[in-house]
Amino acid sequence: MAIKSTIYKAQLSVTDMDRHVYDAFPLTIACHPSETEARMMLRIVSFAMHADPSVSLRPRHQHRQRA
Repeated sequence: MAIKSTIYKAQLSVTDMDRHVYDAFPLTIACHPSETEARMMLRIVSFAMHADPSVSLRPRHQHRQRA
């Protein structure tokens, strides 16, 4: 049986005065057993640097509806 991912929850508050982004993002992060915690933190930092209410960590195809 495969080892399951570890789920982490975080509340990220972003205040970016240059881009006028002031928001809080509730994050649920899945850390695969082969992924280090340092890499997971890098994903969170990357999200914070590019934070925007329209940005999502989910694959784009999940948001589309089929016609």
